[in-house]
Amino acid sequence: MTPSLSQREWENNMSVRILELVRNELYLDFRYLDMALSSLVFSPKEELKTIATDGASLFFSREQILRVFKNNPLFLNRTYLHSVLHCIFRHLWMRKNREPVLWNIACDIAVEQVIDSFDKNSTKRALSLVRSRYYEHLKKEKIPVTAAAVYRDLLSVTDPEEQLELQLEFYTDDHRFWPRDASSSLSSEAIGKQWEKIGRRASKDIELRGNQSSSALSSVTSQIALGKSRRSYQEFLKKFTVLQEELHCNYDEFDLNYYTYGLQIYQNMPLIEPLETREVKKISEFVIVIDTSYSTDGLLVRRFLRETFRIITQRDSFFKKSHIRILQCDNQVRSDTVITSESDIERLLQNFSLIGGGGTDFRPAFAYVDKLLSQGTLRHLKGLLYFTDGQGIYPARRPPYDTAFLFMGDADAVRPVAPVWAMVMHLNEEDFDL
Repeated sequence: MTPSLSQREWENNMSVRILELVRNELYLDFRYLDMALSSLVFSPKEELKTIATDGASLFFSREQILRVFKNNPLFLNRTYLHSVLHCIFRHLWMRKNREPVLWNIACDIAVEQVIDSFDKNSTKRALSLVRSRYYEHLKKEKIPVTAAAVYRDLLSVTDPEEQLELQLEFYTDDHRFWPRDASSSLSSEAIGKQWEKIGRRASKDIELRGNQSSSALSSVTSQIALGKSRRSYQEFLKKFTVLQEELHCNYDEFDLNYYTYGLQIYQNMPLIEPLETREVKKISEFVIVIDTSYSTDGLLVRRFLRETFRIITQRDSFFKKSHIRILQCDNQVRSDTVITSESDIERLLQNFSLIGGGGTDFRPAFAYVDKLLSQGTLRHLKGLLYFTDGQGIYPARRPPYDTAFLFMGDADAVRPVAPVWAMVMHLNEEDFDL
């Protein structure tokens, strides 16, 4: 029998009140997530079997909310927090070309492990044998509990039954409304950027509550950092662009009406001429140095180069006379590849191979670049990127150009202290899973 409209309204109101109660309980234990917990708009969808989100709404089934609240209210707490953490970690916008089923499992494992690490009454539950066993596996193999790292581990799970067991064990919310990729629509991209801001706010609040430090909170801040690092790296590369005039009609400052009016009045004689130059920020000259010591992974280097070139070539970032040098160096410069056009980039990526394998000494690369400057080969060098694990001998003096060391791994990993004059950025392997 179909319920009356008033019955539906009652169920909807009660479901919303239950979700508000769940949110308030989570507030008490996770005050640093206050903005995140209140960012999703409640929206009923009766075809669902559990909670779902698209980053803007929290979709729910009235029947499921009322039933679960009566029998197992703690599950609602965990499910609500589970969906919110997916958004904070930006799992919805990070899938790219990964296999969807495995990616969903990996995201659920990464979130559930964090929730299981919290010692909070609102979310505490006993660990099953399957969970305990897989968590021990991750710990033993020293696999970071992030969605991308777990996904790579799941690729080695070839037994369908084992894969299904993990899927059923960690399944919590429905991912059907997740966008296919970060740029699938303007609204989805805007929502993703909003959650990046919410994540930064949560990280700052966690830092301010130093007395609440724990491995779980450390995992939260690390995964928030992973979710924003790709965009941060893109912003970082903008430091190496320069503002120059380029031959191009500047339509922002050119009034086409006066131009056509002159053609009409003076018989094809323009009243004003279009401006022939405009100021643009593009790549002019810079150097990328690849550390080719024994600790460097060739596949990771190719991912780094491809992602770097993808960023600097988007939106017409090259001047017609751009000049980029790709150096390979361990304890001496092993190769020097010149990039002056986008076709050179594709040629390099197709034929790239690491040369070297000795110990790391950063000084030869800087000496080589100084030689290119003294010879006039480089005239307007904006900066140098050094892709490395950080283990090596640094120059004693600051060079006459901006320098950045790009370290692989978590920002809190133990690393040598880079020179004070150098910029430092910590990248993660997840940034280059293309």
